[in-house]
Order: sequence, then structure tokens, then C-alpha cells
Amino acid sequence: MTATIPRQPTGAVPPGPPQPHTPTRRVVERPPAWRGTILAPVAAGVATLCASTSLTDVVSGVSWLGYVAVATVLAACTGLALRSVRTPAVLVGLAQPVMLLLLITGVFTSHGILAIFPGPAAFSELSDVLSAAFEQIRTGLPPVDATAPILCLVTIAMGLVAVLVDTLTVAASSPAATGLVLLCVYAVPASLSDSMLPWWTFVLGAAAFATLLAVDGNHRHRRWRNRDAPGLSRSPASVSAPVAVVSLALVLGLVAGSAITAVGTVGRLPGSGRSQGGGAGGLGINPFTSLRGMLDQGNTVDLFRVRGLGNDRRLLRAFTLNTYLPNRGWSLPNGPMPAGYPADRALPAAPGDDGAGESRQIRIEPLNWTDVWMPVYGAPRGLQGVTPGWFYDPESGAVFSERKQHPASYVESASLAEPSKQELQTAGTPGSAGLPNVYTQISGVDQRVVSLTRQLTASAYTTFDKATALWRYFTSENQFTYDTSTAAASDADALADFLLKGKRGFCEQFASAMAVMLRVLNIPSRVAVGFTTGFADGDSRMITTQDAHAWVEVYFGDELGWVGFDPTPRSDGRGYVPPYLQSGSNSSSSTETRDDLPGVSTTHVAPAGPSAVQGGEGSPNGAATPAPAGSAPSWTGWGALAVVLAAIALTIAAFLTGRRVDGRARWLPIAAVGAWLLAVTLTAWLVHWIFALILLIIAGGILAPALIREVQRRRRLRAISGREPGAANAAWEELLDECADRGVAIPPTETIRTAAQKFASQHHLDDDGRDNLRTVVGVVERSWYAPEGNVEDPGFARAFEELRESLHRNAPMSWRGRLFPRSVFRRR
Repeated sequence: MTATIPRQPTGAVPPGPPQPHTPTRRVVERPPAWRGTILAPVAAGVATLCASTSLTDVVSGVSWLGYVAVATVLAACTGLALRSVRTPAVLVGLAQPVMLLLLITGVFTSHGILAIFPGPAAFSELSDVLSAAFEQIRTGLPPVDATAPILCLVTIAMGLVAVLVDTLTVAASSPAATGLVLLCVYAVPASLSDSMLPWWTFVLGAAAFATLLAVDGNHRHRRWRNRDAPGLSRSPASVSAPVAVVSLALVLGLVAGSAITAVGTVGRLPGSGRSQGGGAGGLGINPFTSLRGMLDQGNTVDLFRVRGLGNDRRLLRAFTLNTYLPNRGWSLPNGPMPAGYPADRALPAAPGDDGAGESRQIRIEPLNWTDVWMPVYGAPRGLQGVTPGWFYDPESGAVFSERKQHPASYVESASLAEPSKQELQTAGTPGSAGLPNVYTQISGVDQRVVSLTRQLTASAYTTFDKATALWRYFTSENQFTYDTSTAAASDADALADFLLKGKRGFCEQFASAMAVMLRVLNIPSRVAVGFTTGFADGDSRMITTQDAHAWVEVYFGDELGWVGFDPTPRSDGRGYVPPYLQSGSNSSSSTETRDDLPGVSTTHVAPAGPSAVQGGEGSPNGAATPAPAGSAPSWTGWGALAVVLAAIALTIAAFLTGRRVDGRARWLPIAAVGAWLLAVTLTAWLVHWIFALILLIIAGGILAPALIREVQRRRRLRAISGREPGAANAAWEELLDECADRGVAIPPTETIRTAAQKFASQHHLDDDGRDNLRTVVGVVERSWYAPEGNVEDPGFARAFEELRESLHRNAPMSWRGRLFPRSVFRRR
């Protein structure tokens, strides 16, 4: 049998040698570079914010959280911007605290250069603000009111925490070490609060920390910004760097945790460490009077309803201050208060009360009062309806508890007897072997104040005449004016400034000044803090936040005890002038009355201190205080909140659509950045419009190159999709700019094919991208070398768009390339 060989058809091409199989190149879609770049700082910022929620039990309200959020965002954005241009880690770590300092200067001081740059005056003012914050922490009980000093302290502390967490997470690639820092954040409020921290703050913190670790685990084996992630190379130095960072963080965490947790323990009441919980809601009063500041009473709130006084109008005392802090004001003494006598039993006699006079039964009903103090009238002889845990100190005249609470209605048996003018004039020099020396101690008084005091009392011989001479000095005849804020500082010594130059303020300044002048004369004195007489409400008297007050008490020996003098000039009928200070009248009322105090705030402990606090009522005639110049409209806060919510939604959408490359998806990151910028600008406007304007100018300078590049790109893409004349040139120019933005410079002297080969190899184009590049190059060549020929290609626009998609997949743009595109600056 003969084999038949099939014949090739005529004209057929004989088969060639066998070809090796070339596997199809897999196209691996990598997430956008911007997603990998910002995940770590975003997770670090979220972890800081979640940890800061532990402060809810030690700082009242939620306004402080906005300040923490701004500081955290500022730290994250500063680090992100500087790292995008490959700034050394050391410089990034220095720049973040500097930006935080600019924020603190712009928000909490009024003497910054160009509003935000600190100078000597701004540093001095910032020192006063922080001193007031530490004094409020030392003397108050949590939760303290969110005053300007407290907000400043919280912003600085959490801002530094945000910087440290960001550095450990991004620069050192050691997010596990941030757990020690975040643990310290929880340790501070846990040591200060009388109750357990809310469970949800631990859940938030744990979830945020777990997310931080997950983000690190997701990116640990990837290359970050074209460099090996720190700690992954084989270099011993790179391996030891995270170890050193973790060790340093451990040491700092232990030292800071042991040191910071001591804050707030000085001056707390006895046994506070054993207390269980504190009162929730209600108002309190701050045990501090300042020589400078602004009155902020907030909205009027009813505090007490009093029955049993009849027509008597007396001052209601909460506590007394016996320690003068030079150039600052009056405060409680260092260390714990005396143990006191149980207030639910028989009370010891107060100085000046022999128990022989009439006892008045006064029912006091706390309405919105939550504090460690239980206010009383006159000399207390007994208290009914008081629960165990309240104590009476006859020396200070205060009734206090070991923890802040809302007391039930109680009945005070008190002596309201007052000495006559004759008794006071014949009392002679006060003295008592049992009176502590603290009531006559004084130091740091300016010599001008001493001279003024001696001049005013030169013709007075008795203690009463000297005290009366000083009391009468604080009148309008001597140019003293009651106001809700002190005059602008014009002297380094606050007391001399008030007495000799400013002569304007509210009861804190008047009472503080008179008490100092009395001690200059070696007369025992102290500052009492409480409330004025209130107003009649049927058969009772209503005491509100507008009645909070400070006055002076002078000691006239064991027989007469402590006698009140109220030096604050005011004429609204709320004050009380006792008969011994009236001229030819025994009435309990007078047309000359004196002031109310900034001790009461809208939540918990009231603000006091040298820093001005905006908002609330408190003008002399009861009118609302006008908004300061440069402040934002009322809608700005709600607008900022709405923009923040929109920015969060855009950010989430940008992450979810990160793998898509259509035009809308590409705009999402830009829209998210724009929304965050607008939110930060509106927040800055809440401080001052100049601050917002400076922020906009800086942001405009940073974003200008990116905006110019985007305009160029859109113009070219419109020409390509519309097949306009010059579309081929626009496509080639766009490809060259894309190369330049990615750090690949193609000289104009190279041929189009050589440039195309470099474009494909440098950017690792996949097969589809290379095919589309050939199509684009062919169209460009025909437009250059065959201008009269047919250069139309119906697939040109589609090929160019698919080429850009391949480029974005295989060579994603860095943040540096997006913010500062090199093509904008290259020579055309």
C-alpha cells in the first residue's frame, strides 16, 4: 500500500517551524496610589479621635471634640503633604508641631503676628491661658467646664498625641507602638474621673486600634512610594529602627502615664479617691477668682428656690477662698480641705455666733445645682434633710461633700444676726489664737498698691473704718465701672492695672482687689463666693445663674466673727448692703447694690480665669454680648458640619470606586479633598475670617499647579473626543505630560517611536495598553508626515482613553505628581 501525501493547495503558504507558546500576560489591577498613601494617616487620625472620646467624663460638653478634630486633621494633612514631596521624616516630625502651634496661636491668643504666628506677646498670653487651665484642673472636680483655657490644653495635648500616633504609624511603620500612646490617653481621664469611663469609648478605641493594625498588615509587604517599607529590608539598621521606636514609645508612655495621671489630684476633697460616681448634669461654681478676664454666664438657669427669708435679703455663701496668688487671683489652698464635721448632725458654732440669738428656718431647694458645695446663709446651726457624706467646716464656713452631687431639698437653721456699726467700730484690732495665719499672709503686692492702700486709710484708726474706707473707694466717683470684662492690659501687674488704670471689671476683680488691700494692712480677710439675693417669686425667692457673686469677708475677732463687705458697684437691685454700711438707715435694702459673678456656666463647673470666653449673656444691662469682630455668621457651624458629612460620604465613595477609572470616579478624590478643605475653612472662619483667608491663600498656592494641569488635561481630552483639528498633537502632548508627572522625562529630540518604546517600558503597560499606544502613535505619525492624507481613525479617541486607563492601572500617580505636576513647570 502506498501512502498518499496530501498536496498543498495552489498558492498556499507552507507552514513554518513550530513557534513557542507565549503565555498571555496577566493584567493585575493595583489600587490607586493615593489610596495606599492616605490609608495609614487616616487610620491614625481616626484612632486618635476615638481615643479622645475618653475625655467625655472629665470635660463637659462636646465642643472640645471639634477642637481635637481640627488639630488631628491638621497634623495628618501636614504629614501627608510633606511626605508626598519626599520630605525627610525628621522635618515632617518638626513641621507638624509647628503647624499645631500656629493653630493654637490663632485660636487661643489675640496677639499673634498676622493672627497665627506666635511672638513674645502671644507666648505670654498662651502661658497665662495654660496657667488658668492648670489652676482649673487643680481646684475643680471633673467634669470641668469647657472653658477657653481647658480647650487650649486639650487641643495641645491631643494634637501632640495625633502627631506622635501619625509618626509611629506612617514614618516608623510601627502602629502597634501607638497602643502605648493611646493607652496613656485613656489613663488620664480614668485617674481623674470618679466613675468608670463609658463603655462605648473603649469599644471605639479598640475598633480604631484594630483598624490601624489591619491597615498596616494590608500594606506591610508592599512597596510604599517606590521604596521598601521601613523594617522590611535586610539591613540591620532598618530592622532595628522600629525596635528603637517601640522602645522609646514604651519609655515615654510609662513616664507620661505616671506623671500625667497626677494632674487634678492636688486640691481635691478628702476621700475623693474612694467616691463612687458623681452627679450628672446641673451647674456648679469654680473655686477661683481672677484679676483679669471676661464674664460668661451663659443662659439664665434657675439654681435655687428659697423659702423662710421673708423680707430679709442676704447673700448665700457657697465657699470661701483664703489663698492669694500674685498677679492671678484667689484660690483654695494647696492640699486637701479639712475633714469637717458631719453635716447631718449637730454643727459646731461658727465664729461670732454664741447660739443665743434667733434661729431662722430656711428651706433651700436646689433646682439645677450639681457641685461639691452646699450653699448656706449666715452662721449655720443645723441642717435637716442632708444625706450622709456632707461635711461642715466652721473655719471656712462651707458645707461640702467628697464628690459632686445634686443635693436634695434641705432646711438650714441659721443665725442671720449682723453686728451694728457701733459694735464694729469698737471691736478694735481683730485677733484670735485659733485663726490660722493664712488669713493674713500676703506677698507679691506691687508697691503702688501698698502706697494707695495706706493713702486711703491714712485717717482711719479702727479696723472697721479702714475696711469701710477701702469699700467706699470702689465707686463711680473714683471712675470705677462695672463691666463684663476687664480693661485691656496696660501694666504687667494685674492688680495695679485694675486699681490705678483700668478700673473696670466685675465682682471677681473688685472682691480680689479689696481683700488684698486689707491684708496689706494686716487685717484678716478672705473672698467669699456664692450668690446675691435673687428675686421674689411668690412666697419664695428664686436664685439664678445671674446671681452668682463674690464679695469680701473681714474677721473682727471671736465675738463678731466674719463680716461681709461687697465692693462691686452695681445698681440693678440684685445686691445687698448691710445696715452697718448704710448711712442713717437700718433697712436691709439700698439703692446702691453690687454685682454678680462669672462662676456659673452652662454645664457642671463654671469658667474662671484670665482668658476671655465668648458667648452667653452678661452685659451690664442684661443684653446679649455682641459677637466679636471677625466672627463667622451663625450658620457657619452648621455649614461646617454639613460639609464634613459630605466630605465623609465623598471619601467613602472614592474608596469604594477606587478601581474604576471612568471620568466620574476620577473626580471623587478631588471632590473629597475639596470638601475637606471647605470644611476646614469654615471651621477656621469660626475663629476669625482672617484665619480662614490665610488658609485659603495657602491652599490656593498648593493646589494651583494641580488645577492648571487639570484644566490642560480637560482641554486636550475635549479636543480628542470631539475630533477637533490638532487632536493628534493634543494626544501626544498629553502623553508627554503624563510621563513628566510620573518622573519620566522624554527629551523632545527623540523620535516618536523611541519615545513610545520608553513610554511603554517605563510605565509597564500591559498588552492592551501597548496595542492602544500603537494606534495612537500611528495616528500622530500620519498627522505629522502625511498631513494631506487620511489621518482619520474612528478608534483613535477610544484607543487613547483605553491607553490612559492602562497607564493608571500599571503606573498609578503619586500624591506628589498630583499636587505638584512637573509638566506644569517643564519648558514647552
